[in-house]
Amino acid sequence: MSDQEITAWWIAIIAGFVVVLAVAALLSLLVWFVKIIDRRVAEIRGTLETITRNTAATTLIPQTGDAVDAVLAEGLQHHLFLGRVLPSIPTPATNGGAR
Repeated sequence: MSDQEITAWWIAIIAGFVVVLAVAALLSLLVWFVKIIDRRVAEIRGTLETITRNTAATTLIPQTGDAVDAVLAEGLQHHLFLGRVLPSIPTPATNGGAR
């Protein structure tokens, strides 16, 4: 073989080695990213399961809201009554809503 052919073979061997190293590096990077994605998917799954448990009793939310509204309305009635009876309790109408 001539020197040119030997040089061409060495260039081909080195280029092939570089390609093999690049492919190995890219595959390693891909495996690393897949592990990160898998871990984060597991975290999201856990969060969704927690949300499911936390919102299992959402049927009580409207009932609780209605009860809170009733308590607030009753409290407002007491406040307005006491504001008319006792002059030291300011009502929203007499002080312009200031505290």
